Amino acid sequence: MYPMTLSEDQVRRITSTLIVAAALFMEMIDSTVITTALPAIGESFNTAAANLSVSVSSYLVALTIFIPLSGWLAEKYGAKRLFCLAIVIFSFSSYLCSISVDVTTFTLSRILQGIGGAMMVPVGRYIVFRETPKEGLVTAVALLTWPALFAPVLGPVTGGWITENWGWTWIFIINIPIGIVVFLAAVFILPDVKRTPDLRFDTLGFILTALGFGGIMAGVELMNGTSGDYLLPGLLVTLGIVISIIAIRYLKNAQNPLFTLEPFKIHTFKTSSLSGSVFGVALSTVPFLFPLEMQLALGYGATESGAMLLWLFLGNLFMKPLTTWVMNQFGFRRILLINGCLIALSFIGLSLLTSETPKLLIGVLLFVSGMCRSMQFTAFNTLGMSDVPNEQMKDASMISSIVSQMNIGVGIAVASLILGLVVQFSGSTLTDLSVANFATTYLVVAVFTLLALLDIRTLTSESGDSVLHHKHG
Repeated sequence: MYPMTLSEDQVRRITSTLIVAAALFMEMIDSTVITTALPAIGESFNTAAANLSVSVSSYLVALTIFIPLSGWLAEKYGAKRLFCLAIVIFSFSSYLCSISVDVTTFTLSRILQGIGGAMMVPVGRYIVFRETPKEGLVTAVALLTWPALFAPVLGPVTGGWITENWGWTWIFIINIPIGIVVFLAAVFILPDVKRTPDLRFDTLGFILTALGFGGIMAGVELMNGTSGDYLLPGLLVTLGIVISIIAIRYLKNAQNPLFTLEPFKIHTFKTSSLSGSVFGVALSTVPFLFPLEMQLALGYGATESGAMLLWLFLGNLFMKPLTTWVMNQFGFRRILLINGCLIALSFIGLSLLTSETPKLLIGVLLFVSGMCRSMQFTAFNTLGMSDVPNEQMKDASMISSIVSQMNIGVGIAVASLILGLVVQFSGSTLTDLSVANFATTYLVVAVFTLLALLDIRTLTSESGDSVLHHKHG
């Protein structure tokens, strides 16, 4: 049975987790809320909205480049100190974004914001996981998964509403009071983690990971903004992958690496990272493909298609309180396999949409898809940390942050690439998309998710049991 009352330590840990979750939500929603505000920002700067895509890309690239550095900074200068500094940087750069007068100053402010976010996300997760015992990990991960689930869905809707009613500057101004509250709460409540002041800096490791991960993310972002010319994005992604492979070989053999790859020797972490990435990429295609199909192929308006996407959010919201109970009852392997099949079926369901499909049926499909999305994200994130020892928690948290950050961008790029190839082979054009084009794209993504089940099958029925309260049968 679960305890009816919480101990003082449990209350402190849950409060700390909520503080970090608030910071994570602030960072993650900021990367999606801007998209619907770009036309208004462009009008303010007297430039086309397309010219502002660099501000979106630069934020995500800066985030990806500086995440690997955050682990070293946290260990050398203190995780709590760095987390608080990251909140200050993020909030101050939000203010700079709100007073920007042209594309250049806005982009530079976004880069600074990305650097702050890069230190905030993995370091916050590290503080929570480092101080949480195995029996409390399920609750901690459940709380920290909320931002990743809701930000991609709420971001565009919230951004559109704030821009329309208050003006685009409020998208950034609103971060300031939130940042102040989170900062004060972090200063007085978060525990500190032992630091290593004499830790040496791995310059070559940072350069290689920055070029590798940054190259991949830059290529992916260019791919998302291209109109079918994939040469430059493809070259950047390829170069980024090659340098990343070199970086991995270097990190394996370096005496004092920027971060270690030891967590990948843990089967549950490796499976969570690899199979979880496949599902993360697949699920990230829905917020991109669905509104596009609704508007370009099914004849819905922008507001109506955005409102329909809220069903996905409601599914997330409904399932979230149930995820812990489900994991305790059935175990990770069974959940991930069955839920993985349900996710594939939801993509098949999306492929069957037509202009005659009732709105209620579309809503139910998105609601169920949201439930499955919530379950899969939470299960993978919990499984990934279930067997990681405390001494590897910093590197595991940092690696997980890099992977989850890339999944969102790669998901949109994969959806765009598959849709582009489908259009090319069907003989149609990107300006004349049909229901059949989207149906084929959804089916390809469904196959993509089913392939990930092969890796999940290598788990045992006891995998991750160390963090579960009730042993499943």
